[in-house]
Amino acid sequence: MIPFEYVRATDVAGAVASGAEPGAAYLAAGTNLLDLMKGGVSRPTRLVDITRLPGLAAVARRDDGSVRIGALARNSDLAHDPAFAGAYPAVAEALLSGASAQLRNAATAAGNVMQRTRCPYFADTASACNKRRPGTGCDAQGGETRLHAILGWSEACIATHPSDFCVPLVALDARVEIAGPAGTRTVPLESFHRLPGDAPERETVLEPGDLITALVLPPEAAGFSGHSRYLKVRDRTSYAFAVVSAAVGLRLEGGRIAEARLALGGVALKPWRAREAEGLLAGRAPDESAFRDAADAALTGAEPSGDNAFKIELARRLVVRALHRAAAGTPERLPALPGSVLAPAPEAPHA
Repeated sequence: MIPFEYVRATDVAGAVASGAEPGAAYLAAGTNLLDLMKGGVSRPTRLVDITRLPGLAAVARRDDGSVRIGALARNSDLAHDPAFAGAYPAVAEALLSGASAQLRNAATAAGNVMQRTRCPYFADTASACNKRRPGTGCDAQGGETRLHAILGWSEACIATHPSDFCVPLVALDARVEIAGPAGTRTVPLESFHRLPGDAPERETVLEPGDLITALVLPPEAAGFSGHSRYLKVRDRTSYAFAVVSAAVGLRLEGGRIAEARLALGGVALKPWRAREAEGLLAGRAPDESAFRDAADAALTGAEPSGDNAFKIELARRLVVRALHRAAAGTPERLPALPGSVLAPAPEAPHA
């Protein structure tokens, strides 16, 4: 057991002041952090409990049409909120495809964004890991790489980001509200997580003491609600991280795609926004040809990081299927197996 100090914060300013101290870490549900502490992967000398900060669990719908998701909003509460799920069905489907019901009841929105990679070499303190101990090497290289990155990886790190929730959020241009010692700011979620480069230990743009207070979906995000899906290929249908995943949103006008949103998960150390693919879809009919072209564009630059070349073709096929599902229309009710490619295609589109 590593001794640590426990601090219960009562307001955001106090939390930031305590969190800015060297060795400090914020504690909410702890569904990822506590596991890492037990395994000796994470060794904070101070835990700053933010679970009682007022106002951070609220989901607020603003007059301009945007939605502010408080950092402490529970995953299950968010996914089962009828108004939220109706406006952002791909986000709800992603949430319900992740973890178990018990974990979703505890895990928070900001905690989901901040979860660490599930790379087994990162979790094994006997293995060399540049993310855990910079400069020691990466034992994943040449090891078991089936679930590792195919986009944006480097010689220093080939891990992937495990979040389902973040994938549709990135596609929908979500922003992250941050309170820190220098004040408050917002950053696009798309640029919040860092690719590994030669410094994989720097996972996000957060500085010491920075605290996520909310995630914000812009007004235009709800415009994709009628044609929006999240699909996830995993080793088992429940309680497994994505081998690859895809979030898709389409706006159809006159039988053509007026605007498209597409992001991939399980392929890089951050949710991967496929902007080139989005551009190729604009103005085209929602058909197989357009979807295959978009899938090819989404995987431009993809390279295996070991024995995982299959993920490139798997991701292409998943993008095509997700686009077909989205074009068919968001189902009025989420499937019994949210996010699963095994769930039947919807029979009745979302109104």
